[in-house]
Amino acid sequence: MSLLLELFLTFAKIGLFTFGGGYAMISLIDYTCVEEKKWITHDEMMDVTVIAESTPGPIAINCATFVGYRQKGLIGAAVSTFGMVLPSFCIIFVISQFLDHFLEIAWVAHAFLGIKAAVGILILDAALKMMKKMKKKPLSLAILGCSVLAMLLINIFALKVSSITLLLAAGVVSLALFFVREKAGKAGAGA
Repeated sequence: MSLLLELFLTFAKIGLFTFGGGYAMISLIDYTCVEEKKWITHDEMMDVTVIAESTPGPIAINCATFVGYRQKGLIGAAVSTFGMVLPSFCIIFVISQFLDHFLEIAWVAHAFLGIKAAVGILILDAALKMMKKMKKKPLSLAILGCSVLAMLLINIFALKVSSITLLLAAGVVSLALFFVREKAGKAGAGA
């Protein structure tokens, strides 16, 4: 029972004190679940992040669900997910009930300007950590370079291309190269 409470409190703290959505939370989830609590490994965190990005729903909630499931099965997944969602729900509910023009309050608007900058740094931190942990294989580096270049060009030329399209393209390239290597390996073994 104490692990369930720890899962709930851990993800409630992450949900309460991290602004900017799932991408901003990845860095904190990584630090807490991998380095501090050792609930999952670095490789599992990388896999979870990719899977959570590729499945429906917010990435941070998907990560919390996986970690909870890994620790305590279905009940752990439910408790972790609830811990991640509850603080945000309560904050938004209170704001919606009492403050009609919340962002029109000068000090709130200025606070959110600072929060936007911090969110960008948290997302960059998560990306840099993932790149450091990535296995430095030529294919991985080529896909990383092409993805960065594609995102830069998309932003520079203001093109309307979804990040999901880039993820799917990277997956298709990886699968195609896997099948080419597999076929070449079988042809080499048969000769």
